[in-house]
Amino acid sequence: MRKYVIAGNWKMNNTPAEAAALIEEMKPLVADAKCDVVLCVPFVDIAASVEAAKGSNIKIGAENVHFKASGAYTGEISAEMLTACGVEYVVIGHSERRQYFGETDQTVNLRTLAALNAGLKAIVCVGETLEQRELGYTETLLKYQTKMALTNVTEEQLKNVIIAYEPVWAIGTGVTATDDQADEGNGFVRAAVAEMFGEKAAEEITVQYGGSMNAKNAEGLLAKPNVDGGLIGGASLKAEDFSVVVHGVK
Repeated sequence: MRKYVIAGNWKMNNTPAEAAALIEEMKPLVADAKCDVVLCVPFVDIAASVEAAKGSNIKIGAENVHFKASGAYTGEISAEMLTACGVEYVVIGHSERRQYFGETDQTVNLRTLAALNAGLKAIVCVGETLEQRELGYTETLLKYQTKMALTNVTEEQLKNVIIAYEPVWAIGTGVTATDDQADEGNGFVRAAVAEMFGEKAAEEITVQYGGSMNAKNAEGLLAKPNVDGGLIGGASLKAEDFSVVVHGVK
């Protein structure tokens, strides 16, 4: 039985006070969720979010992590710093990090290893651009990104990895992959895990779909056999919308 996880990715939104207020609003709405519920928040919101989420089923995550434990990396945050703040999850390799901040498949792997070695659960993002999809490279690219991210990850550590398939052409665009496209992409990711770790590990790993999943389309996407939850952007900034997505897990 695979674990379903709905994770909100707030991106660069909400002050600490706004974060606490939103979580307070969300708590009763998701209290009876049939999946794990995670909110990945900006660094400055972590303390307020951890405090607000106490006693609830909401877990707090971060949106990025550095691959070194310490050093001359101005503005960066280490995995140990995150765990010390009460963070349990971290998003790694989001397409916006790749697009705007020079993230590569190699640095995604290093960040993933750093997170896992510190005891964090890693939500690792993979996904193709529209041009790559139109050229027929979706399967090749998703398998490559997945395998690169999981290089040197042990079978035991894999239990703390979630992979989020986020087609770049569907992030923040309002365009969503069809239910079948999402299922197919997640299936390619699962196949890559099978090639590295075997069928059992592939069947057990949680593979989310991200990319404009929202209150209107979540139920159909989550009904697909390879979709084990979602990494939610805009819809995670509104308590009611986020709760509808959470309750799309039946």
